[in-house]
Amino acid sequence: MYTLRPGTKKNPVRRWSLPDRIFFGYGACAILAGTYLRDPPLPGFYAERIVPVGDMPGNHTYVTNGVIAFDYHGYSVRQNILIHHKKCWAGEHRGWSYDLETVEFDLLSTQDLNAHRMLGPDQYLHDPIQRAQTFISRIDHASCFAKAASKALIHTGIPS
Repeated sequence: MYTLRPGTKKNPVRRWSLPDRIFFGYGACAILAGTYLRDPPLPGFYAERIVPVGDMPGNHTYVTNGVIAFDYHGYSVRQNILIHHKKCWAGEHRGWSYDLETVEFDLLSTQDLNAHRMLGPDQYLHDPIQRAQTFISRIDHASCFAKAASKALIHTGIPS
């Protein structure tokens, strides 16, 4: 797990200068998910959110079809994201656990995101939606999805 230097998330210039994967992995994950869903490269995806129990850090939003997920890592097996996320945050914060919820609000609405303790698109130094579109456009979605799907078959014990 990558650890941000203290103050990075509160400094708009330092936050914006993070590499894409870190930018979308540490605070702008909802913008990436919302941008994905606004013009989905693959059908059948919806947003889910890992919500830490209590007042712990570690919120994360991604899109999934229930088996495969897409976030700042690209496409991966959804269960692997959940396992990895819990392992990392529980290793840093004793007693860390989470609730998983389907997102029922607009991931590109500042008002909705602020109501869920996240920054909206107009609260970044520059346009995070454009940055997310660029990030998403660099991916060969069909190929990456197929690779993740083949791993999902291996994990479930179904021969590929």
